[in-house]
Amino acid sequence: MKKIIFAAMTVMVCGFATAQGVKIGVKGGLNVSNFTGDLDGIDVGYQTGFNAGGFVEIKLSDKLVVQPEILFSMQGAEFKNGKAYVEGKLVTGSANFIMNYVNVPVMFKYSVVKNFSIEVGPQIGFLASAKTKTVVNGYSGKHEMDVKNMFESTDFGLNLGAGYDFTENFSLGVRYNLGLSNILKTKFGDDSKLHNGVLSFSAAYKF
Repeated sequence: MKKIIFAAMTVMVCGFATAQGVKIGVKGGLNVSNFTGDLDGIDVGYQTGFNAGGFVEIKLSDKLVVQPEILFSMQGAEFKNGKAYVEGKLVTGSANFIMNYVNVPVMFKYSVVKNFSIEVGPQIGFLASAKTKTVVNGYSGKHEMDVKNMFESTDFGLNLGAGYDFTENFSLGVRYNLGLSNILKTKFGDDSKLHNGVLSFSAAYKF
């Protein structure tokens, strides 16, 4: 997966490196994510993770910039207070869904006032891995299970955000990814829908 990300970054950088009004950069930060959709009766909590990657900033005008990115993103959610029978006994517990994506957003950034911009853009995500970590009350340890086959390999969403440039090179931003596609594979006639929702905080540096 690291080789795929590096190759994609190389192609993106080489394609724009000689253009005028173009800068490349790196960014990273914190994700706070959960699931939305058909979750009646499920106590859903937030999952924290990180995001990291690179971007190309292409200046279209004094106020408008287009910014394609490639990001590794840890997402997911926590299902709390679940109930199940273990050895004939009703027990409670929680399950963390840990989802790793390689996301490719294309953001359109508009400068509202000096150094402050708002942004919007589509995103496609590629699922790299998915697993659960389950804790059952009254039992020691955590049980891990690979659940990648439960989820679709791609995810589509819409990003909305804002950012502030402290210098020509350093900026901070906040972004919300609204998942638009159903990430849950439908099996055996089950038409349940599940969507990603990710609030991201990031710091960026442009070279």
